[in-house]
Amino acid sequence: MKNGQLLAAVDLGSNSFRLEIGHLDHGQIRRAEYLKETVRQGSGLDGERNLSPVAMQRGWDCLARFAERIAGFKPGQVRAVATQTLREARNRDFFLDKAQQILGFPIEVISGREEARLIYAGVSHLLAQSNERRLVVDIGGRSTELILGQGYQAHMLESYRVGSVAWSMKYFPEGQFTAAAFEMAEVAAKAILDEVLNTYRRKDWDVAYGSSGTIGAVVDILEAAGWPSGLVRKDGLQWLKDKLIKAGNAESLKLDGIKEDRRPVIGGGLAILCALFELLEIDELHAAQGALRQGALYDLLDRDEHADIRESMVDWLSKQFGIDATQAQRVSQTATELFEKIPPRQLKPSSENDFDIERLERKLAWAARLHEVGKHISHADYHKHGAYILDNADLPGFSMPELHRLSQLVLGHRGKLRKLETHLNEPSFVHQLFALRLAVILCHARVDPDLKGFELGDHEGTVTGFTITTRKGWAKQWPQSAHLLREECIAWQKTTWSVAYNCQ
Repeated sequence: MKNGQLLAAVDLGSNSFRLEIGHLDHGQIRRAEYLKETVRQGSGLDGERNLSPVAMQRGWDCLARFAERIAGFKPGQVRAVATQTLREARNRDFFLDKAQQILGFPIEVISGREEARLIYAGVSHLLAQSNERRLVVDIGGRSTELILGQGYQAHMLESYRVGSVAWSMKYFPEGQFTAAAFEMAEVAAKAILDEVLNTYRRKDWDVAYGSSGTIGAVVDILEAAGWPSGLVRKDGLQWLKDKLIKAGNAESLKLDGIKEDRRPVIGGGLAILCALFELLEIDELHAAQGALRQGALYDLLDRDEHADIRESMVDWLSKQFGIDATQAQRVSQTATELFEKIPPRQLKPSSENDFDIERLERKLAWAARLHEVGKHISHADYHKHGAYILDNADLPGFSMPELHRLSQLVLGHRGKLRKLETHLNEPSFVHQLFALRLAVILCHARVDPDLKGFELGDHEGTVTGFTITTRKGWAKQWPQSAHLLREECIAWQKTTWSVAYNCQ
């Protein structure tokens, strides 16, 4: 990316949606525009964990306004991430299908640890660099993230399902503040957060920083009342709690510095913050300027500069499960080479087709490198165990849909195809899967395959079929591979796709 390049991050939080647009300036990202809208999707989850139609419409309307500001941006310039509410929502796919059409860009539902990683990236890039050991706290609408790090490197990442929206709804219904309610809310928060005592010990950090919503609101209120700027202390929290209890409810609360969108959720956020101060022995918390959205922007920059953390996570997982690195690389290289041989006209048209092809190849390569990750558990059904591992792993850099895509490719790289029936309607997935299955077949002897004269094409001019053509004598030279290719043609007959093998 060149100086002046615009980048955008969209943060679909539980309380607010945010759009951050920045321009690249000699390795740093300077803010060009910032938009925030209170959407309160977190309060729109019903007892069955479904988003209400009203909550979804609020989100769609907000994203439509954001879409106007980033119209014309290329895919590599935008990263949109969704957090705890959409991690929980059972009908998230319904919301996201329309949301992505409106926004014009993919929306990634990220894991709690990935959220924590991006928060730390945002905080650390907007702080002066030093050797101080940092504790970073971010209290969101439905989750709280805690990170230990130094410089730009996060060492400990965790996310807990406790947040200002959820706690306010549960312990301060209708905005009623009482001393008993605060005590119950703090005890409940500690019950969830007390495991931090073993991993976020006071001796392991030098300075504590607070990021985003709740902490930013508390800092604003305290500063307006004359407390030290950009700082939260225990006595300040107690003063604020007393003010809320004296007011009795959110509507009667008379405080300078409090924004209207924070009134309904300030009680829950404050209770969680008080619990964290006590559990982590925090004396003072410094307000951080960076947050999740800035972290998403710097992550875009890292990916462009080939410092994609996802690459290192694939390597890490491979080592953890003792994957044969030579075979993994052999299958990966073969799969990407075969993918490039498939006529691309079957793929859905895109204004950024070159970018899409590159992205698909990269994810195919990762799936190929991890296709044997389940062998550490079971040889017979290793593809099933591999799919389970990927579907349930917390891998920094990956969104939950990305990991699911990899899991389905690993699940489908061998065996029957009916288990992937719902995914076979997507041509790009089928292209990836077909290339991976062929690569596994051709590398079955764990030696480099002979691809000279090996070609892939459309089957009888259709867009739902493939032909495999090999040079004269190839089948006789490699009879086992030829046999497996014929078996592969039979496997695809039980789907809506067809495969034919033309051998000489």
